[in-house]
Amino acid sequence: MEFPEINPIAKKWRKGLKRVALVYPNRYVGGIANIGLQHIYAEINSLDNYICERFYWDVFSGTKSVESGTPLKEFDIALFSLQYEEDYFKAIKIIKESEFTGLKVAGGPCVMENPLPLVELFDYFYFGEVDGDVTNLIKACEKGEETEYLVKAERIGGEKVKVRKADLSTHLQTQIVGSGAYGECYLLEVGRGCKRACSFCIVRQIYSPCRWRDVKLLLEIAEGAKKFVDKVALVAPSVTDHPKAKELIASLIDMGFLVSPSSVRADTLDEELVELLSRGGLESLTIAPEAGSERMRRLLRKGISEEDVLNAASLAAKHGIEKVKMYFMVGLPGESHEDVRAIVELVDRVKKLVPRVSVSINPLVPKPHTPLQWEPFGGIDDVKAGMKALKEKIRFLKKELGRKGASVSAESAESFAIQTILSRGNKEVGRAIAENNFRLRDFYAYLGRIEEDEDLPWDFIDHGYSKSRLLKEYERLKSLIS
Repeated sequence: MEFPEINPIAKKWRKGLKRVALVYPNRYVGGIANIGLQHIYAEINSLDNYICERFYWDVFSGTKSVESGTPLKEFDIALFSLQYEEDYFKAIKIIKESEFTGLKVAGGPCVMENPLPLVELFDYFYFGEVDGDVTNLIKACEKGEETEYLVKAERIGGEKVKVRKADLSTHLQTQIVGSGAYGECYLLEVGRGCKRACSFCIVRQIYSPCRWRDVKLLLEIAEGAKKFVDKVALVAPSVTDHPKAKELIASLIDMGFLVSPSSVRADTLDEELVELLSRGGLESLTIAPEAGSERMRRLLRKGISEEDVLNAASLAAKHGIEKVKMYFMVGLPGESHEDVRAIVELVDRVKKLVPRVSVSINPLVPKPHTPLQWEPFGGIDDVKAGMKALKEKIRFLKKELGRKGASVSAESAESFAIQTILSRGNKEVGRAIAENNFRLRDFYAYLGRIEEDEDLPWDFIDHGYSKSRLLKEYERLKSLIS
């Protein structure tokens, strides 16, 4: 199978090279747009005695490499990047169907969140940002050793494990260009972490502190990309929070690039910035109010008002951006029917400003390491009642938003319940997945409210924050709920 990609890093196998598989148990479009995977691939292939090849779920079912079609079972080490909880099912299937028997290493945000469901499936776990530390990881695995951030499966859940934070003073110089989530483009990671304090989001905790790359460095990387592409994607949890976002975007446009930001915040958009984004070729503006009512946005600590959202939509329309995509969540603690209806009302106001509006509706997952981690899935202590209410809210929103002329996508309540179970789970959950015996109804207990004095499965991961601080934040949020 051939891919229309530019890969200046690819290496041909020769006798004596040790094979390392980089496995992304999800679609190619997401994997090729992941700057972390690009780092790992480049670092391994820069080593004299190793070759790295890539595996994706939708290419040969993840059992053969993209570069040469070599079966996974012929590789010595497999590095699995786990970005989403439901990828666990695909990862296990890849391991079984490929008959892989080498060393299996898991990393990525799911490991930094809670790796306990995976401890019987992998040999090692890497905690943190691996770019710049890949050589140490590979050599430690070969020797059967650990490092400060690489831990053997049998020791997971015991003593504290520190999470590595990468240095952003450099940037990946050379990368693969493929047709990914942002189209064919060069990836510029402008920063990591987030300075915001959204109560539902895990990014602030696991990628803290918020760090930004220097504009001069980013422009130097872009200069080298000119021979490959005419488009760059700016990657960060909130690109427009970069202190010099406007300067960066303007400079890239002057260099002749189209510019695609991975995310923007409505409250950072003004006339100048939207004009720049329009000049940079932006055709669709994505906004994440997350809730329709001001009350629920305060609970989520979004820091975005209805005025911010409407201003962003108005500016988009003024500068020829005809599509707005909006993200919302349901199943929030203390959520009323009026709060859900407020989503419809806000979308309706935006629809009057721009021709096309698409809306994504997802249930809230009370993620580990967030102030809402103690809350029940669905926002109601009676989990079954919460599931029923979620389904009713999603049906209501699909119907009413459709009437307003918006296109709507909504994941099932069951899908997000499974995400919650996997993010909160332990070995028992992992065993059921491995034995192909995972049934949602068997694990409803993981969806309920967690007592505040309870030891949590992920307490052993040291992200640098204090649990007592999270509890204080949660207490303040509970006063809003009541």
